[in-house]
Amino acid sequence: MEPRNNTHLLEFVLLGFSQDPDLQPVIYSLFLSMYLITVAGNMLIILAIISDANLHTPMYFFLSNLSFVDICFTSTTVPKMLVNIQTKRKTIQYADCITQMYFFLIFVELDNFLLAVMAYDRYVAICHPLHYTSIMSRRLCKFLVLVSWIVSVLHALLQSMMVLRLSFCTDSEIPHFFCELNQVAQLTCSDTFLNDVVMYFALVLLATVPLSGILYSYSKIVSSIRAISTAQGKYKAFSTCASHLSVVSLFYCTGLGVYLSSAASHSSQASATASVMYTVVTPMLNPFIYSLRNKDVKRALKRLLNTRRIVLLGSVRST
Repeated sequence: MEPRNNTHLLEFVLLGFSQDPDLQPVIYSLFLSMYLITVAGNMLIILAIISDANLHTPMYFFLSNLSFVDICFTSTTVPKMLVNIQTKRKTIQYADCITQMYFFLIFVELDNFLLAVMAYDRYVAICHPLHYTSIMSRRLCKFLVLVSWIVSVLHALLQSMMVLRLSFCTDSEIPHFFCELNQVAQLTCSDTFLNDVVMYFALVLLATVPLSGILYSYSKIVSSIRAISTAQGKYKAFSTCASHLSVVSLFYCTGLGVYLSSAASHSSQASATASVMYTVVTPMLNPFIYSLRNKDVKRALKRLLNTRRIVLLGSVRST
């Protein structure tokens, strides 16, 4: 019997992490807490940068964009999972699944590109400090962010269009907590050769180019730091990129861990669990890394929170 394309009626089932009903409240509480911390932490970073004129520099312009992307990144997956646990329904409509996949691809690529752009910013600041202002102009910063958005949107659009050409014959189970591209493509009854070629070619291209830029930037940064004669000068130069280096290591190590764990265990459940690290945990930790290791950000956050407290006290007294 020839398979029919019933994608207009199709629902996917997101299996998530566990089928045990007793674990659902624990999973719900854990992910709700992580999501709220992620949104609140990244929002505070954005507000602190906007409110403090001393942070209106290229480095913090890119950081505010990264924080915004991290909020959106987590918001594409976690709220749907929380709703499914709350309503005890694990289904997601075909159109909603494609939409979730599309936005997930946009924001994961934006994270990738913004980390590369921030590495270039640190390279210019440390290796060419006298020309930093002229090189990292406001126009160039906006251009780099715009290009990152354009490439990410086009890549997500391409991958989504490739999935739309596939036929799905029956309702299918996805052993994940969101519609991940590779997992969805495995459920089709169509030939996926072209999809696999496009998916892996784009993955290699869009992963290796930013990562190569990051590695090149830090190789030059390390060479410049080693050339500094005083220990204090070396420490000061390294401290300007320590937070970014921590975020880069966390993002790429957790992302690499996902693919290595899934390849080693051949378990989609293990892949779903490992995916939590770079889809939820990394965006949650980024604000802490930048605030705890950065005096300027800590000072701006204290000033912001003090201002909010004064405003609240004033409104309470007036009432």
